[in-house]
Parts: sequence; C-alpha cells; structure tokens
Amino acid sequence: MKPVYLDYAATTPTDERVLAAMLPYFTQHFGNPSSLYSFGRETRRAVALARRQVAELLGASPEEIFFTSGGSESDNWLIKGVAAARGRGHIVTTAVEHHAVLRACASLPTDRFSVTYLPVDAKGRVAPEDVEAALRPDTILVSIMMANNEVGTIEPIAAIGAICRQQGILFHTDAVQAAGHLPIDVQQLQVDALSLSGHKLYGPKGIGALYLRRGLAVSPLICGGEQERSQRAGTENVPGIVGLGRAAGLAQQEMPAETERLLSLRTRLLQGVQVIPGVRLNGDAQQRLPGNVNLAISGVDQETLLIRLDLMGFAVSAGSACSAGSLEPSHVLLAMGQSPDEARSALRITLGRFTTEADVDAFTASLCQAVAEIRRTS
Repeated sequence: MKPVYLDYAATTPTDERVLAAMLPYFTQHFGNPSSLYSFGRETRRAVALARRQVAELLGASPEEIFFTSGGSESDNWLIKGVAAARGRGHIVTTAVEHHAVLRACASLPTDRFSVTYLPVDAKGRVAPEDVEAALRPDTILVSIMMANNEVGTIEPIAAIGAICRQQGILFHTDAVQAAGHLPIDVQQLQVDALSLSGHKLYGPKGIGALYLRRGLAVSPLICGGEQERSQRAGTENVPGIVGLGRAAGLAQQEMPAETERLLSLRTRLLQGVQVIPGVRLNGDAQQRLPGNVNLAISGVDQETLLIRLDLMGFAVSAGSACSAGSLEPSHVLLAMGQSPDEARSALRITLGRFTTEADVDAFTASLCQAVAEIRRTS
C-alpha cells in the first residue's frame, strides 16, 4: 500500500502548478531583481505579480506585503520590530500561540517589556473580553493567532481587532495555518499585521510574508541592502516568491470548493472513529480549520500509536511538527485545561488537497485496529 500523508498542518506538498511557475526562475529568469538591466527587470516584474497575488488573498494592498523566509521570521520581525520601534511597553498574547510568537516575546528584555499570556477555554478559544481587560495604558501590541496549529480552533479575530482598533493598539495575527484555508480580509478583521508561510498552502518551503498596514512603524529585523523597500535586507528568493504568489492565487480560486470537500472528509473521518471507546475531539467542533482533526484516545500510549500507524503506512502526528521529538505534553492542550496524561493522548490528523475518501476510510480502519491491538497488549 502506498503511504498516506495526513499531516498537512505540518507541511504541504508543493502543488505541481506552483512548481511549474517556479522552475523558469531557477535557470531562465535568474536575474537579481535589484539590477537595472533586462534580467533584473523581468524578475522584478515577477516579484511584483506575486506581491499582488498575496495581497489579493488577504484583501490588502501590494505595498503592504513584505516577503520573508517563512512564518517564524514574520512573527519574530513583527514582535521584535515593534519592540525596537517603541523601546518599552506591554504585550498581550495567549498561552496557545506558536512557539515563534511565545519565544519571541520571551526574548525581549524584561526590564523594558512585560508580557501577558491570556488563558483559553477548554476548546482553545480566547475570550475577546479577556483581551480587553488585559489592555493597559502602556500596551503596545496584541498578538493572537487566527487558527491553532494543533487543535485547529479558530479564534475570534474580528472581535479582538475591533477592540484593538478602538483603543489604538497594534494588532497582529499569526495566520500561518489559516492563510489559504480560511477567507481573510485584513480590513474587515481590523488586523494591523499578519504572518503567513508558503509551505502551509502548497507553496515551497523557505518563503513567507508579513502584511504590515500602511504607515506602521516597525524596525527591520534583518539589515543590509535596500530590498523590500528597505525593510528586509537580502537578495530576494525569486523562485520562492513566485511560488508563494502562485500558491496564493490557486488557494483564493479553489478555497470554496476545497473547504466543502474537506468538511465532508472530516465528517467521514469523525464518524469512522466513533466506534473507538474513549475517543473524543480536542478543540472546537464547529469553529475549527476544515481539515483539522485532533483526537484524544484514552489509555493508549501516544508514541506507540504513532509508530504503529507509521508502520501501517499513515503519516500523522501528536501535535506541532515544530515540537516533534519533545517528551513534554502539548502546551496547547495543557492551556486548555487538560492534565499532562490527557495531553499526551492526542493524535493530530490533518487532511489536505490530495486526501481522498479512500485515504480516510483506510486510515479509520487502521486506527481502530491499532488502538484495539495496543489495548490488548498493554
């Protein structure tokens, strides 16, 4: 049996249409976009097109899009760049953020910056009223993810954006899991900054973007040349940028039909696993990413289950790929009120563009078999 990939939240395969758009920019159109001659002009036009494509995915203007190496750089640039521009102040975030946000906040000097880590409910959602209550006269930034990378819960970004805009506080959202999978309009959501990553929406690895609302004062993270309007130095990764642009365009065109298809597959999977005693869904059953299923399976060792499923030909995970190999229970599930033992029982299955009904049916049958075998021998 051909291995079945069910970990699309960790990374997605590069769509062949994206790869086809990228290939000429490795060999034929290889000029430096900063060059004045024709080789530079043609790659500069390609970068400009990609910037428009990413902007259209977000409801932004092209001049508000800055290309980076990925979501982690975008998060770090925004948080550290705001801190550098302001000099001191207070930041509000949540306990379930990606480590790129949590560790960037933790890296700030404690004599000049303080951070409030808001709790979430049992479904992983932060309450907008808790955000509002946490704001202080010296608050310089609120950073809350759009959708959680482990449990798939979608946060109330529009409500939080309205609170921050009313009080004149900069609002950033890490939309790495959401961009290309959920409709996004930065104007309606009232976000001032947004991070995304190419390899989460069928683009290449090593490319991402940061949306910065026009007029924001954010200090550069990488200094050097004048690229990205003097905000992010370094020769542009033209093939990656072209790939991100093409991936963004495809996602925007295909999102309605793909969302409906993934919701159907998700329902099919959940119905198939209900026969397993002691299984439950982690996260919000409704307000969640369409392809995300995070299961708690009581009485089954997580590592044993993952290894057995791998041997059976299925690639799934226990949580964030960024924490793979860690023996610590998920910080997301702990923040949702689960015990360490409960948090260690999670299994994350994420469906994507190339998942089929046959894949889902084969997986549910194998999962039921694997759990029954582990329980018999434990």
